[in-house]
Amino acid sequence: MRQKTSAAPETGAGLGDNMAEIDHLVIGAATLEAGAAWLERHLGLRPIPGGAHPGVGTHNMLLGLGPDQYIEIIAPDPAQATPAHPRPFDLDDPALKLALEAEPQLIAYVAATPAIEAVVARLGASHAGEVRAMRRGALSWRMAFPPQRQDMGNLIPPLIQWDGARAAAQIPDSGWRLTGLEAQHPDMDALRQAIAARGLAEAVKLRESPNARLVAHLRHQDGREAVIASS
Repeated sequence: MRQKTSAAPETGAGLGDNMAEIDHLVIGAATLEAGAAWLERHLGLRPIPGGAHPGVGTHNMLLGLGPDQYIEIIAPDPAQATPAHPRPFDLDDPALKLALEAEPQLIAYVAATPAIEAVVARLGASHAGEVRAMRRGALSWRMAFPPQRQDMGNLIPPLIQWDGARAAAQIPDSGWRLTGLEAQHPDMDALRQAIAARGLAEAVKLRESPNARLVAHLRHQDGREAVIASS
């Protein structure tokens, strides 16, 4: 994964440990078909069609991880014009584009919060990003992406607040569950502070490493286990 500048210090005191929780994992792919085939090789199931994100330049497929979490495969949408802003999750980054041409990979995760405006106001837009309204079909949500080079290699998650029911509740259950998420980075102090500021200290395990890397551990109800990670 691309190495990025460490985030500046943030103040998270008073936000509460339950401010956010892991909503979904994000698999980047050059094409949705490549991403679907990759996920099927790793987990034995094919994701279901999602849809397009109008104006964002992406589309997706989905795999349910129970009532509260899911996996999203995201790729540039060839049916859309080049968007006005860079595609999310660094999909337009030349290094990542080259890596995804070779093979899809885990590139990010997203954290759900019930009060996105309050959280962004507390953290500041320079760290949490600006809240943007988004829609795909009948689903609508608000999302805030950390500014580029402030996300520590996609280890600091975008925040999402669903308008109504969360998407996970509408996706068929695959039988897989997320049992652990690990973020690796050389600057542990900055990463620990940013994760704690979002109430995710108990949800994400941190490990010092020379490079930014995200590792997800999953277990199926039949006992199978799998690991998916960024490069």
